[in-house]
Amino acid sequence: MNGPPGSLAPKLEPPSQEVALYEIRKRIHPRAVHGWFAGWRWTLVFLTQAIFYGLPWLSWNGRQAVLFDLAARKFYIFGAVFWPQDVIYLAVLLIVAALALFLFTAIAGRVWCGYACPQTVYTEIFLWIERRIEGERLARIRLDAARWSLDKLVRRAVKHVSWLAVALWTGYTFVGYFSPIHDLGVSVLTRSLGPWESFWILFYGFATYGNAGFMREQVCKYMCPYARFQSVMFDKDTLVITYDRERGEPRGARARSVDPRQKGIGDCVDCGICVQVCPTGIDIRNGLQYECIGCAACIDGCNQVMDKMSYPRGLIRYATENALARNLDAHSIQKRMLRPRMLIYGALLLAIIAIAAGSLAMRNPLKVDVIRDRGALARESVPGLIENVYRLQLMNTDETPRRFTIAAAGLPGIAVVGVEQPIAIGPASTRLIALRVQVPVDDADRDENHERGRDERHEEGRGDGRHEERRHGALEPGPHKIEFTISAVEDQEVVRHEKSSFIVPRRCHLAGVVPPPLALAADGRAVPGCHGVAGERVGRGAQR
Repeated sequence: MNGPPGSLAPKLEPPSQEVALYEIRKRIHPRAVHGWFAGWRWTLVFLTQAIFYGLPWLSWNGRQAVLFDLAARKFYIFGAVFWPQDVIYLAVLLIVAALALFLFTAIAGRVWCGYACPQTVYTEIFLWIERRIEGERLARIRLDAARWSLDKLVRRAVKHVSWLAVALWTGYTFVGYFSPIHDLGVSVLTRSLGPWESFWILFYGFATYGNAGFMREQVCKYMCPYARFQSVMFDKDTLVITYDRERGEPRGARARSVDPRQKGIGDCVDCGICVQVCPTGIDIRNGLQYECIGCAACIDGCNQVMDKMSYPRGLIRYATENALARNLDAHSIQKRMLRPRMLIYGALLLAIIAIAAGSLAMRNPLKVDVIRDRGALARESVPGLIENVYRLQLMNTDETPRRFTIAAAGLPGIAVVGVEQPIAIGPASTRLIALRVQVPVDDADRDENHERGRDERHEEGRGDGRHEERRHGALEPGPHKIEFTISAVEDQEVVRHEKSSFIVPRRCHLAGVVPPPLALAADGRAVPGCHGVAGERVGRGAQR
């Protein structure tokens, strides 16, 4: 027991701390702000919503101007009609959108998020409704903290009813792009909506109500993937919202009459306005953060304070990392925008848009699919005349009614029969045409079929007693390449050339026996055999 005092005392361990796996959300009540950037933001709110809510009500050629008719597999966009075969244009649209996002993000950061993203737009609309009913920021904070009363109940009820009205109208408009909006309105009034229409109106309305009314900044911070990979597209010459620390620090409160230089403080009065107006609740003075959506509300709020203090504007402004480090002026910042990365993005974007526009301008309104009739590949319709059956699906993709003629080429004497020409097809319509293609099997048949319809034969005896039919200049059995030409009567520039194959059967016989019909091998070539009329005729000849 000769040790130092306290050596036998138990050692005290530091108290354990519980670490939360997620941050408990604190409700944000953004303060209203006015200024140049706020004006631009509201301009884009009006513009985007005028387009979204107004387009379905426009008419074009007696139909809805913009309609994505999934049931009929037609997309109407003003004078253009897109079919499933035009899916390449959807791919081009997605590529253009991605390149535009890369370009504008590399130039000015998250301008899409701050001004035109639907989450930002509808949050602004819902916040405007909230301010009109519950008051400005301080009044809303007091209302949240107040006990429930009749006044609070009425205000909250009116707010949520207004939100639901906007949300359901948004869902109705969204479905109106896929179902004719006038008929949709009649169905709503008569309570005869279909199950899918009802589901999507309620689903889209509920998503708008929840995202813009409750989740708000949580969508931008945690759900939107763009916030996570935006930094990959930034560089030191990207325009972002920055706080001029050199000018603003050290921050501190002061009277308007105090010269900050004499007091040894910066221009920042530490009023907190930049935090109060931020829709995501961040402090931009702590540097660029992934939560910042680039709405520039903090710029407008800070400029208002600078005006009141008679200080120069721009304590918080759009600037680049290089501009702050090197004290670059606006002209120098603009010059550095024309860097190789921007030029590559811009050149690719313009090239793809030009190619797509040219392709749309020169798009052929006629589309053709040639389908062979598998039930009757080849037969001899009359002596010496081989016949194949085809089905042609003709698509008139624009809204001009047209008449078309069908011709075939590739074999001597080939002719299209069994269909009345010209073929009329209505605007933005398809028509399935069944037709027959006939080809004389040899030179003699071609001459006689045109002149007298007489079939000449020459049989050559074989040592085994069998007889094989031979023809002068006969076509080889098997598939032969042919080409269909479909052209519009009214406009000869509207024409399609579609390749196909014509099957010539091998005609043989045993004495008194009708051979089996023609069949196709796995590679598409004909295997030996006779077919239809020809086989029966040969059999009867053998019997005679």
